[in-house]
Amino acid sequence: MARAKENAMKKWEEMTWQEKREERFKRWLSPKNVKFVSREAEKLYKARVTRFIKAIKMEEPDRVPCILPMGYFPAYYAGVTFRTIMYDYAELKRSWLKFIHDFKDADSVNGPALVMPGRILDGLDIKNMKWPGHGLGEEAWYYQFIEGEYMKADEYDRLIRDPSDYTFRVNLPRTAGIFASFDKLPPLRSLQGNRLGLVPALADPDIRRAFQKMIDLGKEYQKWQAVVTEVSQTALAEGLPNMRGGMAGAPFDTLADMLRGTQGISVDMFRQPEKIIAYVEAITPQMIEQTIQMADNLDCPVISMPLHKGDDVFMSDKQFGKFYWPTYRKMLLAMINEGLVPFPFAEGKYNNRLKQITDMPKSGVVWYFDQTDMKEAKRILGNVSCIVGNVPSSIIVTGTKQLVKESCRKLIEDCGPGGGYILSGGAGIDKCPPENLRAMMEAVEEYGRYK
Repeated sequence: MARAKENAMKKWEEMTWQEKREERFKRWLSPKNVKFVSREAEKLYKARVTRFIKAIKMEEPDRVPCILPMGYFPAYYAGVTFRTIMYDYAELKRSWLKFIHDFKDADSVNGPALVMPGRILDGLDIKNMKWPGHGLGEEAWYYQFIEGEYMKADEYDRLIRDPSDYTFRVNLPRTAGIFASFDKLPPLRSLQGNRLGLVPALADPDIRRAFQKMIDLGKEYQKWQAVVTEVSQTALAEGLPNMRGGMAGAPFDTLADMLRGTQGISVDMFRQPEKIIAYVEAITPQMIEQTIQMADNLDCPVISMPLHKGDDVFMSDKQFGKFYWPTYRKMLLAMINEGLVPFPFAEGKYNNRLKQITDMPKSGVVWYFDQTDMKEAKRILGNVSCIVGNVPSSIIVTGTKQLVKESCRKLIEDCGPGGGYILSGGAGIDKCPPENLRAMMEAVEEYGRYK
């Protein structure tokens, strides 16, 4: 981000976090390189973004905003399989444009950036994931992560000492076939001062083939990225803002999800807790820096943060306070201080966490709840954070339109008073009756008006 060049009174580092956030909100309201299809589209865009901003700031907008839990629904709505949109970029584009056209009254639309390109996954020979036609049936919907200990219990010291070297020479060869030869690379730190750099390593034909494959996959990535960008820009041009400017996560989850796995991290919390704490404390500054650098290139300051291992079921309150919250709290505060809007998606239940997560600046964080008791969330967080959620996925997928509207009405009554509430589903929906998503849009118009 151009660090507040337009602010002649203060330099960026002299601003309060609220002032920094206002600068980012201005950019969100007037995105660069967006040519609206009409003045009406621009007016609708600004009204929708303003609605979200007021909710984030815990004020009362004209009505309760709504984030449709669209997931990969556009593919289902367009009558194509999930595998199709992974491999056929034309169909990916057609599906999303159809959704944009038919749901043009929505408050926001997320682009298709989370649809992974199948040919790239094939080329990488990913070992820790399944997808339609690759470990799953071709008619399967969604991806499936393969749990495993991709980092061994005795490798903490090596990981902490040199995370980049560990990633390139240990983790990548274990998780993707294309990188199998990378265990023969020299330690990355040994390249410092080496004028030949990686050239000697490229004398190895296996390593050379791996780099050539990546070059070829880079061309495929450009094709996919061009479609994703075009669709996302089209949504903006039609007046539909994105409520996700980027993605980040929690330090503990980077270890538990992708490295040690559920079983491994569960054992480590008892056998070597100090190693976990050492890692999450070491990785937190890097994650903060990466998140801020990413966000500075985006118009929308809202950073989505899926949370996996912090829910009530996985760990106790004491473990949450020891392993999860301290470094995650540091990350949230650092993001807030840069004017960003952390948007944690608390997957699972966070009923036991509500009091702990109140330890934040007022309106600094927007909490999106999955299965948490929303009435209780409003009671405890109502003076601290904007909350989002959580029409049950089961109701959206299998219920009637009237049942969906009734669920929305109850949530609005419980959470809407005083502002600081955004209606959404408990999780992303891939398949459901289209009228059930429209019912959510109708519900905020009928029940969500502030007087």
